[in-house]
Amino acid sequence: MHDAPTPAVESSPGRGADRSEPLSAGLKQRHLTMLGLGGVIGAGLFVGSGAGIAVAGPGIVLSYLIAGALAMLVMRMLGEMSAAMPASGAFSVHAERALGRWAGFSVGWLYWFLLVVVLAVEATGAAQIANGWVPAVPQWGWVLIFMIVFTAANLAAVKNFGEFEFWFATLKVTAIVLFLVLSLLAVFGVLPDTDPVGTANLTGQGGFLPHGWSGVISGVLAVVFAFGGLEVVTIAAAESDDPARAVGRAVRSAVWRILFFYVGSMLVIVTLLPWSSMQPGKSPYVAVLDSIGVPGAGQIMNIVVFVALLSALNANLYGSSRMVFSLAERGEAPRALLKVSEGGVPRRAVLASVAFGFVSVLLNLEWPDSVFLYMLNAVGAVLLFVWGLIAVSQLRLRPRIAREAPGKLTLRMWAFPYLTWAALVAMGAVLVLMLTDDAARPQLLWSAGATGLVLLVAGLRALRERRARR
Repeated sequence: MHDAPTPAVESSPGRGADRSEPLSAGLKQRHLTMLGLGGVIGAGLFVGSGAGIAVAGPGIVLSYLIAGALAMLVMRMLGEMSAAMPASGAFSVHAERALGRWAGFSVGWLYWFLLVVVLAVEATGAAQIANGWVPAVPQWGWVLIFMIVFTAANLAAVKNFGEFEFWFATLKVTAIVLFLVLSLLAVFGVLPDTDPVGTANLTGQGGFLPHGWSGVISGVLAVVFAFGGLEVVTIAAAESDDPARAVGRAVRSAVWRILFFYVGSMLVIVTLLPWSSMQPGKSPYVAVLDSIGVPGAGQIMNIVVFVALLSALNANLYGSSRMVFSLAERGEAPRALLKVSEGGVPRRAVLASVAFGFVSVLLNLEWPDSVFLYMLNAVGAVLLFVWGLIAVSQLRLRPRIAREAPGKLTLRMWAFPYLTWAALVAMGAVLVLMLTDDAARPQLLWSAGATGLVLLVAGLRALRERRARR
């Protein structure tokens, strides 16, 4: 396989350089800040958190702290590298510089595959909600409408993507803040017809850890993947006026606030309601709003989840198109995808990503329990593989940047290299736990198979190129 390129902070033309890229600089700081805040606030939090509470009880607060801390460490590493070396391919470019072309190829294509498959879940989920509101339009019709709207927005100009995400994220953040305010008022008995709840729900029904630490660990498995999505902000930063400064500010503002939103939400939920009343697949947010007498709580949360799904769909379409464009820049994807509009939009990369995403949607609609289930399992643990390569890349690049261009280290990883190694150990532990968990094991095995296939292709490409040079 190829050796890692020597330059740490400079790249040759067409290989992911910061402002030498032909992409536009249409994203503003407010876009990136809200993208960082809203990027991971999605259906996984609003609905999926119920499954975590069911297995961990009040200890879900610790589960979110652990998973959130891991996500924060990964984002700090990624922020450090992206501030020093902004590129549209972000961690794929970093992996190539740190470990060689095989790593950039592998992590780039794995992440692209992850985004276009998950895109199908989001489009289908949003269509189901919209079909409930307007049954006259079939579910496939809603999917078609969403795909057309967001494809058009992403083809027009990057600022359109930024504006969509800005307002989507604003609505999600506002919804969580209002939820926290109402819930805290209910906790202290300030709302009409409410009394202070005390700690009865935290300490009763088996105590704070009704299933012990094994429940907390199971909770980590249930919630850790909800933090996926933060990575897109470092991809988007390359299309801002000042990528290094923009990504640093976005990462700093996002990680702590997101942890606050997640952990804060879980704490008020398990304080207000008995953990045993939570049901997987049912939104604990709706249960809390119903309990404190908010009229139409279910429909309110349906609207929020609907917006969250469309936001994730938009972000994934954007992230996948920029990732495959970056791969094409470095010769790891068809060169035809390098065509850029006058406004600096990689339109062919957008169309290629949405085309595969549409195929995924059709598979999800027609064969949700067979073909698409295998695809979904194949990306189930890919996020952890991507995070692992981010950590390894940061371990390799940090000394190189410090030696060659220390002034570019405007955002530094905490306690390097100890916390980077700690994050890698934590990721390894999560993978081992997935292997021992009956529900998570198929995802891990299928994801390992997909990763192995991509690595095999990368190895064969490297072998072919090595023979061609002889």
